[in-house]
Parts: sequence; structure tokens; C-alpha cells
Amino acid sequence: MANRIHPTALIGDGVELGDGNVIGPYTVIVGPTRIGDGNWIGPHVTIGTPAEDRNGPHPVAWDDGTAGDPALDGHGVRIGDGNRIREYVSIHQGTRRETTVGDGGYLLRGSHVGHDVVLGDAVTLACDVLLGGHTHVWAHANVGMGAVVHQNCRIGPGAMIGMGAAVRRDVGAFLTCVGNPARVTGVNEVGLARQGLDGQAVAALTPWLTGKGELPARGVPESLSTVLKAWHEREQRTG
Repeated sequence: MANRIHPTALIGDGVELGDGNVIGPYTVIVGPTRIGDGNWIGPHVTIGTPAEDRNGPHPVAWDDGTAGDPALDGHGVRIGDGNRIREYVSIHQGTRRETTVGDGGYLLRGSHVGHDVVLGDAVTLACDVLLGGHTHVWAHANVGMGAVVHQNCRIGPGAMIGMGAAVRRDVGAFLTCVGNPARVTGVNEVGLARQGLDGQAVAALTPWLTGKGELPARGVPESLSTVLKAWHEREQRTG
């Protein structure tokens, strides 16, 4: 299936597009950027412009070629399949690794993905969410309208960040976090239900999510258990 690109959009050198993508009016995409299949990218989106680094390079990539430096490993932007990227979203180039958007994400109007950010699959960023550089948002997390996430923070899989929250530290898997400064207020039961857990399974898993128990041997779907174990192992290495 061919890509549908509005004639006012600007696709720079070093941009690799898959199939079946829609790219709206006045959108600017510069390289090095790799975009998969079936993404809906709305009007006035910017992808691949330089990192917001006062001392970093700011090439005129839309006229002069790619914005990335091939000598820097992982530098660029990589976007998977089936994402919806709404109006005025901005996604910046990486500096130490690719800025990455997984599959099936929904980035609402005006959200910002800073340099070196990694978004897992099926992440939702509501309107005007701001993610500082080097943030890692794991799969199925939901970041509420107007929330701000400090650079280098990690948002666990399935976490729910309330609107207007100011996140300054890591948020665990399937926890709900609200306020300024943001604080954990409970477990994201709705998110767990969407992953196939009933009330009894949620109750059994809650002690592990809140750091007060072991991961249940039964009642957690294998796919979810794998994600939770990966999150736990990552926390053990970096915590």
C-alpha cells in the first residue's frame, strides 16, 4: 500500500518510510529517521529535528541533508508500526541512542518526545505531555494531559500518570501517579483489567507491584508476566 503524503509536507534526506503511512499538511520529517508501516502522522508534526542541546549542532536539515551524525552510534529517530501521531507533536533526534517510538502508540496533540526517549508499544501520551530527554516509557503506559516528566525518568509498564502531574522520579509498573510533585496513589486496576486480569488476580498482584510481596506464580498472563519480570530485572540493574 502506497504512502499518502500531503504536497505541503517536507520529507528530508535520510528518511526511510515503510508502507501505508499518512503524512499530513506542513509536517516536517528529517533524517536519519526510520518509520515503519501504517502510521497516521497529522498536520504540523515535526520529526527528527535536532536535540534541544544548547551546545549541540543545529543543521538546516530540511535544506542540507540529514541532521544526524553517522559517527554517533544509534543517533536518529525510529518509529514502528500503527502509531497515531496527532497535530503539533514533536519528536527530536537522539544524541546517545535513537529516539524510539514502538508500535501502536497514540501521541495526542502537542505532545513532545525529547531526545533519546524510548517509548514502548501501545503507549498513550495525552495532549501537551512533555517528556524530557532520555526518558523511558514502557509498554501500555498512559501519561495524562499536560503531564511533565523529568529527564532520565523511567515510567513502568502499564503505569497511569494523572493529568498535570510533574514526575521527577521513576514510577513503577501499573501504578497510578498524580500531583505536583507526583506521588503514587495506588494501582492501575483499569490497566490491569485491560491486560486480562480479574479482581482476584489484581489483588494477588498488588503486593508485588507495591514492593511488598512476590510475583504470583499463577493468575498473571504469560505475556504480562514477561513484561513485569523484564521491568523488575531492569530496576535491579539500575536501581
